[in-house]
Amino acid sequence: MTYCVAIKLNAGLVFLSDSRTNAGLDYISTFRKMIVYERSGDRFMVLLTAGNLSISQSVREILQVEQIQDHEGSEPITIWNARSMFDAARVLGSAIRRVHERDAESFKQSDVDFNVSLVFGGQIRGEGMRLFQMYSAGNFIEATNETPYFQIGESKYGKPVLDRVITPHTPLEEAAKCALVSMDSTMKSNLSVGLPLDLVVYEADSYQSDKMACIDSDNPYYKMMQASWGQKLREVFDSIEDPVWDDSHTNTPLKMPATRHEALKKLSGPGEKLI
Repeated sequence: MTYCVAIKLNAGLVFLSDSRTNAGLDYISTFRKMIVYERSGDRFMVLLTAGNLSISQSVREILQVEQIQDHEGSEPITIWNARSMFDAARVLGSAIRRVHERDAESFKQSDVDFNVSLVFGGQIRGEGMRLFQMYSAGNFIEATNETPYFQIGESKYGKPVLDRVITPHTPLEEAAKCALVSMDSTMKSNLSVGLPLDLVVYEADSYQSDKMACIDSDNPYYKMMQASWGQKLREVFDSIEDPVWDDSHTNTPLKMPATRHEALKKLSGPGEKLI
């Protein structure tokens, strides 16, 4: 299992991935799920992968040399000469389909699903930053202001904090913190997601990044964040009143007033019991 998240902001992009691909009582394996494609001053792109490891590794290798042509006689497009992130995503989609054409039938014979999910984002000089989620068929969707982040892998545990914090106007440092909290929440609830983590923070229009980190259990910031998040959650939880059944000790009783209760009884059908 894995968990990866990428966030698109006005100020830049944040990418975070774990590195666990298998987990059990006596077996854990680790593989990097993030790869950076950079040509300083021209383009900066990041690929996150989840799903079948053999498929994602094949896609990553083929992507380095994959070409597409819009029409016969036109210059082949690669990720290194694409003039837009949309065209670069098309090249990635073609690489996924090439692996599918090569391996899908043998996978089917072995009763193995062709399962791969990817997030691909970055910036090419001449246009703004863009972020895409790629699917097993090679098709993709793009992040918007209403949906400024993508998750792949074990996404449900880390989603609530992203929904509450992330907007296009969120500062990069705050978004990186939020991504790490999202990852920590996922790791807390699912042992198949684990350290080390790869983090990249990209500033808009820079076409390079020096904000890259491989985070393990000894990383001082991660240890502080993990401890603080758990402590603050507990403090907020303890600050909320416990439920009570009348208004003798609180302005917010759990039990409904009798008139309200009677009104709801009228809405219940035969044989239904209203608590």
